[in-house]
Amino acid sequence: MAKLIALLNVIAWSGFWAFGYLALSSGSDAGSQTVMAILLAAMGGALGLWAYFWLIRHSEATGYAKPRNRAVINEEETA
Repeated sequence: MAKLIALLNVIAWSGFWAFGYLALSSGSDAGSQTVMAILLAAMGGALGLWAYFWLIRHSEATGYAKPRNRAVINEEETA
């Protein structure tokens, strides 16, 4: 499953950069094409972020990567 998510991550970021470039480089006369390229770039960016964060959590959970230092709030500290 992790390899499938990693593949999705690569494809999503490729789509983000490709369609983002198309959106930025299209002229002012290509209105609907620009909107479609912006939507596809946003979808690629959102999928890429989701897959990246999933891979980070998965690698920490499986022990492949060291977990980050996170503050844990105890009930004693809040009183």
